[in-house]
Amino acid sequence: MGTRQPLDLFAVSAMVVFCIVMASQQVVLKVVAEDIVPVFQIALRSGISAALIIILVLVQRHKMPLAPENRLPALIIGVLFTLEFLFLGEALNETSAGHATVFLYTSPIFAAIGLHMKIPSERMSRMQWLGIMVAFGGIVLAFLGGESAQTLDSNVLWGDFLALLAGAAWGLTTVVVRASGLSALPARQTLLYQLLVAFVLMTIWSYMTGQAEINPTPEVWGSLAFHGIVVSFISYLGWFWLLTKYKASQLGILSFMTPVFGVLLGNWLLGEQIEANFIVGSGLIIGGILLVSSHGWLSKRRQNKEKTNHVKG
Repeated sequence: MGTRQPLDLFAVSAMVVFCIVMASQQVVLKVVAEDIVPVFQIALRSGISAALIIILVLVQRHKMPLAPENRLPALIIGVLFTLEFLFLGEALNETSAGHATVFLYTSPIFAAIGLHMKIPSERMSRMQWLGIMVAFGGIVLAFLGGESAQTLDSNVLWGDFLALLAGAAWGLTTVVVRASGLSALPARQTLLYQLLVAFVLMTIWSYMTGQAEINPTPEVWGSLAFHGIVVSFISYLGWFWLLTKYKASQLGILSFMTPVFGVLLGNWLLGEQIEANFIVGSGLIIGGILLVSSHGWLSKRRQNKEKTNHVKG
């Protein structure tokens, strides 16, 4: 495996595009929600993306063996992926796209806590625990702080909570992958397992709850194409390609542009109100996550600097 290179202009530009695409998916889901509910749309996009990955694998003639000990983890990440987007889809019925995006991107908090408990080498430092506390304070403020909380409908708070659960499910997915043999598999393989399980389970859920109706407008077809092809296929594969070329820690830090774009796009395209307490709370959440996620990168920089000073001395 080659050495990952630091970020350049191409990588930064690609990450800006990637984050805008990721942020816009919640907005687009909301735009066509009256013609197709978010949960059913996510189910269909998962099926579209899974089919495209299968075609890609067949064309490239890649083999995807799955060892017996990885079968249960593969099923678990499929269920967690389903829960993530089930919670997100239901959240978008109640809360704004901006809120949903910010709470969804709390996933590194849950991943860090889970990895701390499961993998000794992933134990968190004091700085990371401080980041957890800051992010948690931001979550509380975003939920309850300020005068706007007194006027919030209980459905909005419920939607925010569901989006937070989506972030938790995403974080737990990371823990299962890292703590099992799935971490050695190609990214497209683990993504395929998640998409297939999500397509089946969310389609069943949509029919059971009476949410499988669709009004086939041009906007709906455009949204399905955007989500199935651009978001869940091209963007995910592009992200994994970037991870093979550039340093993951630096890419991960840039990925936190996504919730910022999510709030801005929700305000611009949907006219969603941005409450003062939510802005401050979101800032604390993102700041706390950066403290958690940047620890490895900062530690390596400190070690390299110490080595350089030692050589010079």
